[in-house]
Amino acid sequence: MADVVVVDDSQFMRVQITEILEAGGHTVVGDASNGKAAIDAVTECDPDVVTMDVKMPGMDGIEAVEAIMDEQPTPVLMLSRYTEEGAETTFDALDAGAVDFMMKPNGEVTTGLVEYADDLVELVDIVSRADVSRSLATDASTVTPEPELAVAEWETPPTIVIAASTGGPTEIHSIIGSLPGSLGARILIVQHMPEQFTGRFANRLDELSELSVREAQPGDTVEPNEVLVARGGNHLEVDGERGRGLQVTLTDDPPVHSVRPAADVTLQSVADTVSGPLLSVVLSGMGKDGASGVEAIAAAGGHVVVQSPDSARISAMPDRAIETGVVDRTVPTEEIPETLFEVLDTATDQNP
Repeated sequence: MADVVVVDDSQFMRVQITEILEAGGHTVVGDASNGKAAIDAVTECDPDVVTMDVKMPGMDGIEAVEAIMDEQPTPVLMLSRYTEEGAETTFDALDAGAVDFMMKPNGEVTTGLVEYADDLVELVDIVSRADVSRSLATDASTVTPEPELAVAEWETPPTIVIAASTGGPTEIHSIIGSLPGSLGARILIVQHMPEQFTGRFANRLDELSELSVREAQPGDTVEPNEVLVARGGNHLEVDGERGRGLQVTLTDDPPVHSVRPAADVTLQSVADTVSGPLLSVVLSGMGKDGASGVEAIAAAGGHVVVQSPDSARISAMPDRAIETGVVDRTVPTEEIPETLFEVLDTATDQNP
């Protein structure tokens, strides 16, 4: 289990988090009530992971994460509130280098956190394994879009499905921000994330991308040059093609691999129903979601790209995908946009 530094401006919350983690087998080696004290605690205690409150007096959690990543890179789990403001600052923290986040119940300091004790213990364990030694892939301008890629190139537009979990949001930011608005593909993103956050995640992607990005809605259609982000709490399935678009549906079927949305559900539905070039991309994350889905994509004649495990913060999802034996390319995040261009060029050449 992990050595942990607990950071929160509430002494009550620090005590509660400490009790939960130590009851779950972790060791709390230090705590702090603000960002400046957090940096000192990390330097002194050299923990495996830090649980970090977002809003604190003086130096807040985001500034503290930035400083920790600069001075002594350490996996950080943010504890955020359910509010819209909490969602925004949480994504800022992920951009700054935090690995993942967990929501405080009801947005308040309450004993309600005890109800999520097992989740907190497990998430601390997962985050403690993250590789934060490498630079974050946040630059959305590292790839020069190829102007010849356009909707008219394909009789049936290509479909791209991106799967990610812990460590995935910053990778997705980089990839989507690097794709040209004339790409011509229909893109679906399945990022394991609570429902209170997927809408804001989609909005942030839309702000930095030339493509049109939104959270999927029931009965939605994704057209070429559009991106749909699976809504937290629902599986996202493609149930048919409508013109040049894909008709999608949201379901509350049971979780798969303990998650909903699950990438395997989306990938299988795409393999079963979609014509035209198919591409799947598996990024950082814990667990095996995406593995059986990429097998279905490969069986349908699609192409499978996986983030190289040594470049992923959490390598389990890429590892499990690679173990299937159907992966066509394994590349670091910064090479994924260029790889997609190359694959789409090949698909264009093969299109009758």
